[in-house]
Amino acid sequence: MNAATSASRPRALLDFVNPASLYDPAPNGYSHLAVVQGPARLLLLSGQGGEDVHGLLSEDFGTQLDQALLNVRLALRAAGAGIHDVARLTVLVVDHSEARLALLSGALKALWGDAPTPACTLIPVPRLALDGMLIEIEATAVLAQ
Repeated sequence: MNAATSASRPRALLDFVNPASLYDPAPNGYSHLAVVQGPARLLLLSGQGGEDVHGLLSEDFGTQLDQALLNVRLALRAAGAGIHDVARLTVLVVDHSEARLALLSGALKALWGDAPTPACTLIPVPRLALDGMLIEIEATAVLAQ
């Protein structure tokens, strides 16, 4: 399933819920709950960093963020999935700040557009696996059997 056809997936398989009793997370580019129902195939992506195909890392957080999101999309595509099949993201950020959160939120909102956004947790960390690595994004996607 690719990004274009994932939108036609039966919504009963993956729904996103934002209870009125909780604050609206939409401005930050995520949903409070991702509900998976029925038989499904789960894709569990390893954390994707901001390194390019040659393993090179930019020193710029925004550049690494864009590359990490591209790497997530490339990994999903390899399994026949698209960004709208993602139910949950875990984002690890070195030297987390409000400025970095704003970049992340903007990138997620731009990527998902008007579609429901996945559940998401951001975890500030002191360092990641590689020297100079500033962000890592792990994803869980859901596809019909």
